Amino acid sequence: MEIVGRMMDGSISYPPNEPRETPIVLGPKVGQDQKMGYLQRVPILENCTKRQLRSISRIAAVLETPAEQVLARAGEPGDHFFFIIDGAARVEVPPQSHRRVGPGEFFGEMSLLDGGPRSATVVADTPVRLLLVHRRDFWKLLNEAPGLTEQILVTLSQRVRRAEKAVNA
Repeated sequence: MEIVGRMMDGSISYPPNEPRETPIVLGPKVGQDQKMGYLQRVPILENCTKRQLRSISRIAAVLETPAEQVLARAGEPGDHFFFIIDGAARVEVPPQSHRRVGPGEFFGEMSLLDGGPRSATVVADTPVRLLLVHRRDFWKLLNEAPGLTEQILVTLSQRVRRAEKAVNA
C-alpha cells in the first residue's frame, strides 16, 4: 500500500518499462495573475477564495496544445489532472464511444484517485488551453478546493451512469 501511495504522490516513479502518457511539454511560463484569471473561469472553483486560488495557481501549469494532440491515452498510467480553459477535446472510451468536453470541464482524475491506468483517451479537437496539476500535487489541490472533491464525485457518478446506459442500450 505504501508503494502505491508513493507512486500516486510522485515520490517514486513507475517501473521503467511501463508505458507513459504522452509527454507534457509546457510552453512559455504563464504569470501568477494570468493563471489566477484562468482559475476564476473554472466553474467548479467558483466558491474558492482568492487565497485558495493563489495556492492552486502555484501548483497548476498552463498547457496550450494544437488540435489532434493526445492528452491522455487509455491503458497508460496518468500523471496529470486537467481543467479545460479554452477549446474542446474528445474523450474516447472504448468501444467506439466519444464525448466532447469543453471549457470548465475536467479529466484525468480517475487514475490519480485510484492509481489505475487511464480509462479513456483524450484528444484535442481544437487548439486547447488547459490547466494541469501533476500527480504529486493532486491531493494538495483537493485540500485547497474542498468543493472540488464533491464535484469530482458527482461527475464520476454521472460518467458511470452514462456508461451503464450505453452498455444497456
